[in-house]
Order: sequence, then C-alpha cells, then structure tokens
Amino acid sequence: MAEPHTIQVEVVSAEGEIFSGSATMVFAPASQGDIGVAPRHAPLLSMLKPGEVRVETPAGEELFFFVGGGAIEVQPHRVTVLADTALRAKDLDEAAALAAKQRAEEALKDRSSHISQAEALAELARAAAQLKLIAKLRKVRG
Repeated sequence: MAEPHTIQVEVVSAEGEIFSGSATMVFAPASQGDIGVAPRHAPLLSMLKPGEVRVETPAGEELFFFVGGGAIEVQPHRVTVLADTALRAKDLDEAAALAAKQRAEEALKDRSSHISQAEALAELARAAAQLKLIAKLRKVRG
C-alpha cells in the first residue's frame, strides 16, 4: 500500500515490467493532452500517445520513461501504464530514433512502399517523441 501522500505506479509493456514504485506525481501523454496525476486522483482511463511518462518519487527524484502508445488507468492510490512499447529514457538510442524517423519520412514520400501511410505516420510520431525526450534530457542534465 502506498504512503498517504504517494501513489503506487506500475509501468509495463509487452516485454515486461519497466517500473514499479511509489510516486508523489505522475505525468503522461494522454491522447487528448498531457495529464498530471497526484495521489487520490479521480479514476480515469485514457489512451496514451507516444511520448514521455515522468514519475516524481518521494525522494525528489524524477524518472523518465518513453512510451510508444498504450493506455493509462488511474485509481485513487494506483496508476497503471500499459504501454505498447516502453523504455527507460536512459536506454533510448538517438541513432536508432533518427534512422526510424528517416525511414518513416521516406515511406511517406514513396507511395509504392510496402508500409502504409498510417504505419509510417505512427512510426514518425514515435521517433519524434523519442528525439524530443532525448533533447529534453540533455537540457536537464546539461
């Protein structure tokens, strides 16, 4: 059970659990806009778009995760992020994200490509979100 001023957070993907622990605040890229979740938040269920999930711990630490989409379920004492794909921000590969972005842009230009336009746009959104998080982390650490 979480402490009175914390909320239990689970970040999971098909590959397994990425994070489990207490938080004082959670920020996530909901489909209709970014949301912030504090302890005792009203119940909520929303789809997630590709982007950053930020967890503020009771120790004052900020943990960053990349999600490639999925869903978030919020209960008063628990937040569950069910991500299509999820990575710790420190594990993001800038070269791979740049390559994925370039492949998606080329697929959008090439109408004879085997990849559909919707798939290319989704890949472009994931790559752009990864690159945005990498740039943000550089500023935070810089």
